[in-house]
Amino acid sequence: MTNPSPTTTPRLDALGLSPDRPLVLIDVDEVLGLFMQGFGDFVATRGLEMRVDKFALFQNIYRPGERQHIDAVEGKALFDTFFAGHCDQMEPAPGAIDALNRLSAHAELLILSNAPAPAERLRTNWLRKHGLKHPLILNSGPKGPIAAGLIAQTLHPTAFVDDLLGNLDSVADHAPETATFQHVADLRLRGFAPTSDRHQRIDDWEELGAAIEHAVRR
Repeated sequence: MTNPSPTTTPRLDALGLSPDRPLVLIDVDEVLGLFMQGFGDFVATRGLEMRVDKFALFQNIYRPGERQHIDAVEGKALFDTFFAGHCDQMEPAPGAIDALNRLSAHAELLILSNAPAPAERLRTNWLRKHGLKHPLILNSGPKGPIAAGLIAQTLHPTAFVDDLLGNLDSVADHAPETATFQHVADLRLRGFAPTSDRHQRIDDWEELGAAIEHAVRR
């Protein structure tokens, strides 16, 4: 299910989720999966290298020996190629799979990922390969509108996890009753990631899982 708009928000029951349980929406890249590591391995096959020295994407990719990062056009082409054919080749974030397995006993889990449409099959396969049978929605743009449409279908507590403040702020603005959590999986990125007092920042999945469980069982 790709790029839903607020007017075409999927029904939870059509996704196999019960509106009679708490709902947790979870991002993939740098939350469930080590995206920067996987994307870095991919760009290395193109003769490039990932030097993580800022909270950015294309600005961290360089040609060996050069001090100027690649431009956005080249970066976007690499990004699209990665998602079209290689995004299933990344490792899960440490502790994420176990945490989701524990959370599933207490809440319905939905994977909400901003990724290009061609990634849907590979992203679904990646989730299934790691034993995660939760439904996947691909989104584009801020996640607040689609999250609010999903959250409105349950009267139970809800939570949202992402690495990007833009998405976290968007969900907090559109669904202010939802508990929002920031998680940055890549150790190299953590020191560069901006934070906000609006959202709990928890980078350890065991601790994060417990915090989410507490939020949705209140």
